[in-house]
Amino acid sequence: MSRDKTTLSIPNHVAIILDGNGRWAKKKLLPRNLGHKAGAKAVEDICEDAWNLGIKYLTVYAFSTENWKRPEDEVNALMKLLRNYLKDCIERSNKNNMRVRVIGEKSGLSHDIRDSIEELEKVTEKNTGLNFTIAINYGSRDEITRAVRLIARRAASGEINPDTIDMDIISESLDTKGIPDPDLLIRTSGEERLSNFLLWQLAYTEFYFTDVLWPDFDKRELEKAIEKYNGRERRFGGVK
Repeated sequence: MSRDKTTLSIPNHVAIILDGNGRWAKKKLLPRNLGHKAGAKAVEDICEDAWNLGIKYLTVYAFSTENWKRPEDEVNALMKLLRNYLKDCIERSNKNNMRVRVIGEKSGLSHDIRDSIEELEKVTEKNTGLNFTIAINYGSRDEITRAVRLIARRAASGEINPDTIDMDIISESLDTKGIPDPDLLIRTSGEERLSNFLLWQLAYTEFYFTDVLWPDFDKRELEKAIEKYNGRERRFGGVK
């Protein structure tokens, strides 16, 4: 039986691995690119739904460091879709008072995409609504490797003492600096793995896997995930 939504505890931060765009298109006998386009529209809708439900932080896995291995025409189509999305996102984000940040290895992206990301982050940084984070050219092992290099340089320069390096210093050196760890991770399309996503940040996150393909994931599916989340007892390694 579903719980009364008015009594649900809403997670502060939800992270989503967007999976199933290609399979959604295949089921409908459509090109994969149209699946990715439908997936982008689902992202727009879920941002609004998340905020209306009371979620304050939403992070989505849009393009991984491993996605470059896909066929060249698909990667090019994804980059074109990303360009259009980033361009439209400025107006949409300001209209909805949404702050947008992008995490990942930005140097691996083309100059025009990096410029669009910089503009989007700057224009929306004072917005006070949903904190929306997009992972682009992101891989958690890459993120942690870059953080280690940063900390090593700081230690070599004498800025920090190696003996004082703790979890806070590591967290502050990651792409997600200033963003709380996710309370709930959702992965669509029936896959049940992390795929190199937020490995450090998901240490005590609750996981929810669904067979629903990402373009079909809507507000009702998000509510189902939150209802499931409410059935978990979060002990963070302790005893209650």
